[in-house]
Amino acid sequence: MQFVAIPTNDTMNARAFRTETGRSVTAVTAAEMREVDRVAVEEFGLSLLQMMENAGRDLARHVREHGTEPVVVLAGNGGNGGGGLCAARHLANREVPVSVVLDRSSDGLDGAARTQYETLAAMDVPVDDGVGALADAEAETVVDALVGYGLDGSLCGTPGELVTKADALNATVVSLDVPSGMVATTGERPGPSIDPDSVLTLALPKTGLLELECELSLGDIAIPAEVYDSLGIPYSNPFEAAYRTALTRASEP
Repeated sequence: MQFVAIPTNDTMNARAFRTETGRSVTAVTAAEMREVDRVAVEEFGLSLLQMMENAGRDLARHVREHGTEPVVVLAGNGGNGGGGLCAARHLANREVPVSVVLDRSSDGLDGAARTQYETLAAMDVPVDDGVGALADAEAETVVDALVGYGLDGSLCGTPGELVTKADALNATVVSLDVPSGMVATTGERPGPSIDPDSVLTLALPKTGLLELECELSLGDIAIPAEVYDSLGIPYSNPFEAAYRTALTRASEP
């Protein structure tokens, strides 16, 4: 199903997307999405691992449909990196040649990302870290799961170096949620940033994605409609019969 942005001067509608059948889909800022995640976990009992599993499974499907083998997943810590690590597991389960390059030593992973890494390690999926590891990797598709909607400021250090190297590769690039280096709310790119071929954003599109000129898809991570209702975010299930659906930016017909 295709989506088209609703261009208008009204703040709420300016953030909105709609389906071809006219169903409205609200885009959210990083702060709004942070509240959605908090309420989903603290008040509705969802776990980060549950949502991450949905994200990783959808991302793996997206990669298989939009990329070629072999696949290299760039992953950081936190939810975005954990989603990428989870996708690597799903790809490996389907005998897709996949490896992972972290933006830090595996000893620096914690929480849900650490859990996802330990599963990959037990599966003997290759996991390395640093720019040298990416330079040595054979990649037809690069999955960008370094930094999600929480970016504030420019990327620096190893994440920034990985982004610069990834953009120099002759590979298809798929970003999870938002391209690393892009500010999710505004679409600004204050430093090194990924220039993806496609983005799988999660739950609701982020407002900054209106600035992108690449293929966009929306992935369902099973957040109940009541979460959005409790926060006053207009919501009508955009997935209907599918767990992922296509989005179109405001500049497109």
